[in-house]
Amino acid sequence: MHKLVCLFVLVLACARLGAEDSYDLIIRNGTIYDGSGGKAVSGDVAINGEMIAAVGALKDARGKTDVDARGLAVAPGFINLLSWANESLLQDGRSQSDIRQGVTLEVMGEGESMGPFNDAMKKMQRESQGDVKYDVPWTTLGEYLEHLVKRGVSCNVASFVGATTVRIHEVGHANRPPTGAELERMKKLVADAMEEGALGVGSSLIYAPAFYAKTDELIELCKVAARYNGMYISHLRSEGNTFLEAIDELIQISREAGLPAQIYHLKAAGQANWSKMDAAIQKIEDARKRGLKITADMYTYLAGATGLDAAMPPWVQEGGYKEWADRLRDPAIRARVLHEMSTPTDKWESLYLMAGSPDKVLLVGFKNDKLKPYTGKSLAELAKLRGKSPEETAIDLVIEDGSRVSTIYFLMDENNVRKQIALPWVSFDSDEGSYAPEGVFLKSNPHPRAYGNFARLLGKYVRDEQIIPLEEAIRRLTSFPAETLKLDRRGALKPGHFADVVIFDPAKIQDHATFEQPHQYSTGVRDVFVNGVQVLKAGEHTGAKPGQVVRGRGWRRK
Repeated sequence: MHKLVCLFVLVLACARLGAEDSYDLIIRNGTIYDGSGGKAVSGDVAINGEMIAAVGALKDARGKTDVDARGLAVAPGFINLLSWANESLLQDGRSQSDIRQGVTLEVMGEGESMGPFNDAMKKMQRESQGDVKYDVPWTTLGEYLEHLVKRGVSCNVASFVGATTVRIHEVGHANRPPTGAELERMKKLVADAMEEGALGVGSSLIYAPAFYAKTDELIELCKVAARYNGMYISHLRSEGNTFLEAIDELIQISREAGLPAQIYHLKAAGQANWSKMDAAIQKIEDARKRGLKITADMYTYLAGATGLDAAMPPWVQEGGYKEWADRLRDPAIRARVLHEMSTPTDKWESLYLMAGSPDKVLLVGFKNDKLKPYTGKSLAELAKLRGKSPEETAIDLVIEDGSRVSTIYFLMDENNVRKQIALPWVSFDSDEGSYAPEGVFLKSNPHPRAYGNFARLLGKYVRDEQIIPLEEAIRRLTSFPAETLKLDRRGALKPGHFADVVIFDPAKIQDHATFEQPHQYSTGVRDVFVNGVQVLKAGEHTGAKPGQVVRGRGWRRK
């Protein structure tokens, strides 16, 4: 009997040993950058199901599938801190342009989020659609994220709740503060979104109707997010003439609401403001020394992309697009807008004036098919074709197109871009959708950052210009944003973490998209795994869609 017991124990021990040494997948012989910022080490990464099971020398372990990464970097999947893939993923869940750069998590919600909606907002969402058409069967932000995953997405998805969205829900597009009752309902909407997994509150304060929100309103919304361990993230009220004052506002909101705050796409916009970057950095670092958790993200280009609404005063846009366009048809209002568009001011943010010249304003996305032949032309070119001033041409286009017209503005300084990349508290974003060079996506020109932002960082700025080491760049693409967002088991190659993994060649990773020809994939990323499933293999998409909703700390399972 004793011998039988001993034999049983021995068999059980061998079975356990075999189980511990057997994995679904082993990535072998790679140069491992675990996301911590430490030096890379040679070794293997083992995956079971959707989780990382082991990292290190796994020579004797067995994998049902082996992937040889010899000579390649193995890193956690990259996090896109500011994604506008909310509509593009409804069209094509493969997330091709970002997956091919190693991005495994798209974080949305810059001021406007895909919920919470009321009936009027759903109607507006349907009517404002451009080339990408979709139904709106969801109401809340959480329902939208679940809708994406149910349809199938190759990347993970997360979102902030938009301060603009909850304002429109209760106040509409009016230029006034919310009443006490409206503010309480707005706060309840934020609480509901946080319980559904929102990461915090996002704002975009140069645009109407977000522009109409005062600091105290934002503080009240952020106090709610703070209760759920969330954060505040903001497209500042100014990135130009009142850039430093806008940073002061963000720091005030962080301090008074008691939560971390992040600056969306840090920049000093307009040549007259480029010299302010040093003072801006000092403000942020002083706040950090005082114990405030202030961070930022950025994209790696000299131009931003938005619409012609950023060329016109916010007052004319009150009430939404229809009222805006109707006002522009009024000769007296049109004359006032023309004057304000060409007059420097600190009262609102004019990207048209900060670009410095209409030839630095590119028109890249139209809703009206009759205007699509102008895609890629500058405002100066089109004004000359039409025999009108650039300002008049911009006004006419907004009326004719039925939209704000997608626009690229050249605003930034290369030296500041390099300076920002070197900052240890800056992560990275595309501020764009995730596309493919096919179908409806070819009807407009995105900013090239949609196809190249992350590859451009790793190729141009890390490998070629050596501004920061590769291990530091990977930290700021992975564990740093994951820690900033307080994500659960994301952003690092550690046992027990989700198996979001990218395998790439640091010597070959390269962006190819240009402003003239933006629909070009980056190269150099070989394989990508999302939640343990391979979505990119030998540089080609597998068609797999294993993406999940990534939720904030306030999430409460319903």
